[in-house]
Amino acid sequence: MSSDLWQRCCERLATELPEQQFATWIRPLPAGLVTHTEAGPVMSVRVPNRFKLDWIRNQYAARIEALLAELNGQPMRLELSLAPREALSPRPVAAAVHALPQGLNGSHNGHAVAPPVVSPAPAPASQPSRNRLNPSLTFDTLVPGRANQMARTAALHVAGAPGQMYNPLFIYGGVGLGKTHLMNAVGNALLADRPDAKVLYLHAEQFISDVVKNYQRKTFDELKAKYHQLDLLLIDDVQFFAGKDRTQEEFFNAFEALLAKKAHIIMTSDTYPKGLVDIDERLTSRFDSGLTVAIEPPELEMRVAILIKKAETEGAQMPEDVAFFVAKNVRANVRELEGALRKILAYSRFSHKEINIALAREALKDLLSIQNRQISVENIQKTVADFYKIKVADMYSKKRPASIARPRQIAMYLAKELTQKSLPEIGELFGGRDHTTVLHAVRKIGGERSKNTELNQQLHVLEQTLKG
Repeated sequence: MSSDLWQRCCERLATELPEQQFATWIRPLPAGLVTHTEAGPVMSVRVPNRFKLDWIRNQYAARIEALLAELNGQPMRLELSLAPREALSPRPVAAAVHALPQGLNGSHNGHAVAPPVVSPAPAPASQPSRNRLNPSLTFDTLVPGRANQMARTAALHVAGAPGQMYNPLFIYGGVGLGKTHLMNAVGNALLADRPDAKVLYLHAEQFISDVVKNYQRKTFDELKAKYHQLDLLLIDDVQFFAGKDRTQEEFFNAFEALLAKKAHIIMTSDTYPKGLVDIDERLTSRFDSGLTVAIEPPELEMRVAILIKKAETEGAQMPEDVAFFVAKNVRANVRELEGALRKILAYSRFSHKEINIALAREALKDLLSIQNRQISVENIQKTVADFYKIKVADMYSKKRPASIARPRQIAMYLAKELTQKSLPEIGELFGGRDHTTVLHAVRKIGGERSKNTELNQQLHVLEQTLKG
């Protein structure tokens, strides 16, 4: 009876969840066992590890309980518990269930829900030197938001079921946005669950150095032994492989060997795979064969959350109004936010004053004066007009050819990103345009930026010019 009920519950879940979610989290579960208690029937399900237990409890338990009640004709509680290590291989009852098209979001209604993730257990003393992971970079310490939602959800899936999907996982974005943090979080979560897993994090330059060293010594078997036996390889900034043919050849060999043995590979880069230059097409096509996700600069609410959380880890309280003040003035990336926070905390400690907006303004006066002096909508218009070789007057004219409309949209985007002006205020400064025109430009250029390497590079140059 209980296996039949569980089977029917799984069949229903398969019609609601994307295929990859169902295959990763529900299908491998052994059949639940029904027991009757004074409070009513309970469906007990054994889960193979703590990470999956927390994910399923937070992500799917409420829906499973609702389905069980519906199918059973009375309320039924779901009880999840850890399976003993030796009992992890029964044939799951749900294995025969056929499911629906694949997807990524973390819940059946299409909204990714970030579960609490178990902090990794402290690694043995020798561990950091072996795997090079930073134990403080975990999912718990990563602030979630719209900017990293897709990358974080994919990373959580990989941590819970390495080698099964999104392999390789390719994460790209600008500096200081959390790519390295996310990779370390996956490694730390996997080691917390499987302390014997062979995990290695390294920067691409370290791999290049290893190839050079082994090339000089003619010891490529050592290189293969080091990389080909891993369960999880985390490699940062693969754009550094550009123009290094021997390195690319060895990485290709390691890549193929790891995928063949169902090991997982996560890579980061400053651009998407097809945008990488001087890298063999064999490699870029492999990079693109799994899942490619972008991390964007954090939006205002996420910047506020980051500041408050990082202040807490420093043992300080950051009032919300101060966090908003700083977040509005520091927009580029997480590293700049951390730098601003350190200045404020140091200023507070040295002056023995509590943290408020006046103190933050004083602590960041150099940063704010540079911004106030340089970044105005008028300056943005002039800088963009010079860059694209059009007249400043074209910024607020009614002319609409692409050679003018495009730079105008870029200037509107930069005005929203780099100044405190509202959409209506920006529209007024662009020839009295409606705020919806500005919003369209901001969304259009922001959306294209993550896909168009050339545009991203141009925007980067303009931003650096404006920031001085």
